[in-house]
Amino acid sequence: VNDPDYIGTWIEDDKVILFFHHPKDELIQSLCKSNCAEIIYQADLDYQDWEAGTAIGCFSTKTLCVRPVWEDAKDAGESHHQIILDPSVIFGSGFHATTRLCLETLELVLLESGERIESILDLGTGTGLLAIAAAKLGVPYVKAVDNNPMACEVALQNVRLNNCSDQVEVCQMDLLQERPDTKEYDLVVANLYKGLLLNLFLNKKFWQANLYMISGFISAMEEELLAALPVRGMQILHRGNREMWRLWLLKNNHRE
Repeated sequence: VNDPDYIGTWIEDDKVILFFHHPKDELIQSLCKSNCAEIIYQADLDYQDWEAGTAIGCFSTKTLCVRPVWEDAKDAGESHHQIILDPSVIFGSGFHATTRLCLETLELVLLESGERIESILDLGTGTGLLAIAAAKLGVPYVKAVDNNPMACEVALQNVRLNNCSDQVEVCQMDLLQERPDTKEYDLVVANLYKGLLLNLFLNKKFWQANLYMISGFISAMEEELLAALPVRGMQILHRGNREMWRLWLLKNNHRE
């Protein structure tokens, strides 16, 4: 799509979602005609509505300060690692409870647990926020994976904004079609939806890392997810919660 107001594209199964800064009715009609497609939904939203009514601004955890590209750097504490973030229209601005849970738990693991973390696999990286945070906290290598090509583009841009290109690799992968080999990683971060988590849990190849940070589910889903964990070897080290959302930090005691 060659248009100055074009933001990007999501592809989900047989649906294509186009984002623009301004309405583009004629362009969309032309694209539909040339691609034998039809419009099934159309909406005009301001950015705050897209973010569920949440205004996106600076926020801090114990050691990190996340700053949107449009905010001034003056609010970043001197003792904090600053992350500059362009969230675009991708999940992972840090204001969703699961993203914040993962950020705080990442700090716990990297700074307080005593575990040696040299490599991380971030599944469903979104904006790349968690991968960048890990790099800022000293992890030498992070592989950031997402199925959405637009998310990969945004994540890559954010990695460059934060000068983390030597530590963070961004790649596109469909986790329903490809099974990541986790054996080479010390920590796997999976902030995903329940169906995809269940799919991954059933694959032995998934359970080869040392530690796992699992989130993206609510309390009502815990019983089903617990039942899908390997019978032996997995120990819950920490259970986090924020609002209705939950997070597990798991240790693989049977890692080869």
